[in-house]
Amino acid sequence: MRNVLLVNERRQRIAEDDAAAFLRFLSGFPVEIAPIPDSGPIMALGRLHRLTVYDCAYLELALREGLVLATFDTQLAAAARREGITVIA
Repeated sequence: MRNVLLVNERRQRIAEDDAAAFLRFLSGFPVEIAPIPDSGPIMALGRLHRLTVYDCAYLELALREGLVLATFDTQLAAAARREGITVIA
């Protein structure tokens, strides 16, 4: 989320104060930090689906935890569907 905000600041779509306010808003949600997975599954997913490691981390987490994946990234969504993951786009 921080990266999305930072990129949009750089593109002058949002102000720095708005990004900070949104991060404060998000801090009110009960967020659970998932453990970092072994490299093996992420590398395997990257090789299979030709995705970035960054995207494969989301994919691996959804697979491991049985989660729905929300993304506008068409390549990530397609890979998730091939893995049997429900996608919200």
